[in-house]
Amino acid sequence: MGIIAAESEYSYGYKAFNKLPVEFSLDTQYISIENTTAVELPAHLTGVSWGIETTLPFFKFSKTYLRLGVFPSFYSDDWNFDSSCFRIPARSLLIYKPSDKLTFIAGIAVYPDFEKEIWPVLGLIYQPSGKLTFNLVPKRPNITYSLTEKLALFAEGGLANSEFEVTKDETKNVVLRYQEARLAGGLKFKFNKFVHSSLAAGGIFNRALKYRDSLGKVNIKNGMYTEFRLEVKL
Repeated sequence: MGIIAAESEYSYGYKAFNKLPVEFSLDTQYISIENTTAVELPAHLTGVSWGIETTLPFFKFSKTYLRLGVFPSFYSDDWNFDSSCFRIPARSLLIYKPSDKLTFIAGIAVYPDFEKEIWPVLGLIYQPSGKLTFNLVPKRPNITYSLTEKLALFAEGGLANSEFEVTKDETKNVVLRYQEARLAGGLKFKFNKFVHSSLAAGGIFNRALKYRDSLGKVNIKNGMYTEFRLEVKL
């Protein structure tokens, strides 16, 4: 079985009333499946998510903030999204920043109508020096070491637990779950303050495609993967 995944992320931030930071986002996801098994699977999986997040002071607690976000989304096997594949994931995070070098994050992420609807969120961001950064926050925890102002080494991990409504055996609105775990390392390059890129290679494991309400399941062998990312900030 072969799987090719592509994602895009767009975001725009501004300060409402010149004080309140608000971020709008648009994310797309595409997974192409080359199926060689006896289990019927769709040729591709698609996801589109819009988001809005804001960060507020947490009452009168010093150096403590509350981050709230909602992400209306469609998860399907084509780009013609029906209302049945509409979900509204949300998250609520408590952020404590005792110093410029250290930030603690804790909260929950809610995925309505998923098999597992509530996920805890725990992480921290620690920068012991100007060159080394530990960004241990879902969904792409990473450790980065700057070699120069433009070039950096990094190691990262990641988990995917996505659900899509698909058509199986001519039955519509069947939920297919896709899961995987990744570990990789690579290089980041900063062209300028607006354009960043990265190239990574690593291992991918614990992969599976499973229908929630049937016995249809495909366990995918562990393997290697490569990833190229391009980030443009305006």
